[in-house]
Amino acid sequence: MTAPLDVLVVGAGPTGLALATQLRSYATPFRIVDRSLDRVRESRALAIQPRTLEMLAPFGVTDDLVDRGNATVGLHLHLPRRVLRVPVFDVGCDDTPYPYLLFLPQSETEAVLSAHLAARGVTVERGTELLTAEPEGDLVACRLRHGDGSEETVRARHVVGCDGAHSTVRTRAGIAFEGYAYPQTFLLADLEADGLEPGAVHTYMTAAGLLFFFPLGTPATWRMIAMQPPGASVGEVTLDLLQRIADDWTTDDWTTDKPVLRDPVWMTSFRVHNRGATHYRKGPFFLAGDAAHIHSPAGGQGMNTGIQDALNLGWNLAHVCRGAAPEDLLETYEAERAPVGHGVRRLTDRAFTVGTSSHPALRLARTRLAPRVAPLALRATAARALLFRTVSELGIHYRRGPASGTGPHRPRQGPRAGDRLPDTPAGLQRRVAGPGYHLLLTGPDRAWPEDPPLGGRRDLVSVHRLGGQSPWPGITHALVRPDGYVGYLARGTDLTGLRAHLDHWLPAPWARGRQPARRRDQPWYVM
Repeated sequence: MTAPLDVLVVGAGPTGLALATQLRSYATPFRIVDRSLDRVRESRALAIQPRTLEMLAPFGVTDDLVDRGNATVGLHLHLPRRVLRVPVFDVGCDDTPYPYLLFLPQSETEAVLSAHLAARGVTVERGTELLTAEPEGDLVACRLRHGDGSEETVRARHVVGCDGAHSTVRTRAGIAFEGYAYPQTFLLADLEADGLEPGAVHTYMTAAGLLFFFPLGTPATWRMIAMQPPGASVGEVTLDLLQRIADDWTTDDWTTDKPVLRDPVWMTSFRVHNRGATHYRKGPFFLAGDAAHIHSPAGGQGMNTGIQDALNLGWNLAHVCRGAAPEDLLETYEAERAPVGHGVRRLTDRAFTVGTSSHPALRLARTRLAPRVAPLALRATAARALLFRTVSELGIHYRRGPASGTGPHRPRQGPRAGDRLPDTPAGLQRRVAGPGYHLLLTGPDRAWPEDPPLGGRRDLVSVHRLGGQSPWPGITHALVRPDGYVGYLARGTDLTGLRAHLDHWLPAPWARGRQPARRRDQPWYVM
């Protein structure tokens, strides 16, 4: 009988591929399956946020994504009789190496991640569908059907559903998916649009709703998104229909340059839902990405939230499966990521309602109030900085999470426990980019012992002496988790609190009891 897997990943979109990338870096035994015969070829999701680029950087894929993508830092807001040119990422971005929104088709994102896995010997099993998943003791018996019709049963300690809004894993786990659908129908197209200034996002605010043009680059120069005109029947999406909408929504009162549409590569219609799983974990089953939450595409949050779900969960699974961490580390996944998912759903719902509602007050706000208020609001750098931190997902934190701890003396400045580690000074994130935990020691070297006592964890925790070049003033020690968030933080050189934190979340070998031991022939990290 084949040895059980540690993890079965179901779904090979960006979320599943990101999870597989992290599991591979820890040499965790897993398989990744997807019932589709091929990765997506359409552009679909197209915005990669700075925080996602940061979290993917340790695996060596971010540079490739940036090389293929279109880094955009400008927004052209088309209002009656004027166009506001807004450099949206010019403030609030001094602590990230990626101070921009990267436009890259989902097909290209998947291609980069798939190539990374293939180069490391991971096969994405396309055309393989999960039929059933039944717990059997400490394992889950999963029946798979392959593209040739043959079936097999594999057993895994954990099953992760990255299989989208219609998740089979979620259904098999018995987890409810609650929410609602919006009444509007939207039209989407990748095409050419003459008359638009390149290198910026173009937004038209009208009484009927919002019209967007995003700089795509490939497979076409522009992505157009518009709401189906009220009262129009939902039928085939044609170039004539899209041009008619563009003409109606960009009248001479709005701009002298009307977009002229041509050469569509892909056109479709879609409905928007706002739904969330009632739990992100149920026993051996986990949900990530669209299987856990779906919402409006406003702000480009969907794919990014899914990838970050995966990179929060992957290292937890790897450490628990190797016996380096207690089982309750897996409980932190829902505790940390469910509030993020709820927040994204709430934020996108509000933005969607304001931008599309036919309520007279909101229509008036879009056409009358916005042109007067927007120029004033955009002059407020603090407001733009807050917008950037929110949309870029750099502001996500786990300060109230169970795995975030602070010593008796907390630094008065700098990131707190549960915050992401900023790239301050520049290059710090790359310095601590390797898998595993990282202990940062700041202040004079003479303040710290030559070999900090880590209790037999030298293969799990890397030590970095930052001197005076750190996010915190004075003498501080901080434990950075494998996903780039500060897990423990304290001022001073007393490591008692750190040892207690490690004893709970990363028990030393002699304290791991009967948990599975790491095989000598299997390294922890395989980059």
